[in-house]
Amino acid sequence: MTPLPAADIRRAVRLGLEEDLAQGDITTSALFASPCPAKARIVAQQPLVVAGLAAAVQTFLAVDPSLRLSVLRRDGEPAKEGDSILVIDGDGRSILQAERVALNFLQHLSGIATLTQKFFRAVRGYSVSILDTRKTIPGWRALQKWAVALGGGANHRRSLGDGILVKNNHLALLQRDGRATRTACRLAKRHAPGALRIIVEVESFSQLRQALAGKADIILLDNMTPAKVRRAVKLIRHRALVEVSGGITLKNVRAMAAAGADRISIGALTHSAPAATLNLVLTPIHGPRRRRS
Repeated sequence: MTPLPAADIRRAVRLGLEEDLAQGDITTSALFASPCPAKARIVAQQPLVVAGLAAAVQTFLAVDPSLRLSVLRRDGEPAKEGDSILVIDGDGRSILQAERVALNFLQHLSGIATLTQKFFRAVRGYSVSILDTRKTIPGWRALQKWAVALGGGANHRRSLGDGILVKNNHLALLQRDGRATRTACRLAKRHAPGALRIIVEVESFSQLRQALAGKADIILLDNMTPAKVRRAVKLIRHRALVEVSGGITLKNVRAMAAAGADRISIGALTHSAPAATLNLVLTPIHGPRRRRS
């Protein structure tokens, strides 16, 4: 099971409700003076992988603990178009106040999980991991990476302190004698805490040879074609793991896996996943009690 980032969900729910309800719900308050018994269903409008349901549930209960919730699909489970994900019973006013924040969690995170699953399935049959990146919404990283894992992906670094990844701008600062990549590997191995693996991003075969000389643990091939990846894999000869990144799409990801990559990191999983389409359908019970005009 993918671990639930419970503390991060609580924080995100709190911030989401502060953002949306700090000044109250003027529209609902103007229309309804007293409780309006209602039932609502959140319905998938497309095939998807459910993600963010835990956050949606917390959102409704944070607005009104008396709401009764029936969970019909759990995080990480598939849903078909027309499937109900969650049923909410209680005061319709509370449901309306929580609706947008709850759907924001479900639509965005389910979109990430659903896109990740498409990439995961695209490389089926190859021994390769689909990884996310740090290209995430500030404050939502734990939730977005959770959604990636629910879709079958794996998590790359969670923060700058979570691993060593030497990128082109590190090398630009280090450039002294044309051997910055090799020097970076040696400095990282000498000064890195613990037994962290050294990942080095390379854009050329010259840098690749330096990374091998510096004994990098993982060599990240940036923006290379499948043909170049295949050539690089032959040159590396299992002396390091091979990661590819940059320009990865559903059209070329299988070719990258076939070229011999061990890891494929894709920023689009979190920064460009289309939101999944889910709707909240609300039905009054005994009719709403409107304010008298």
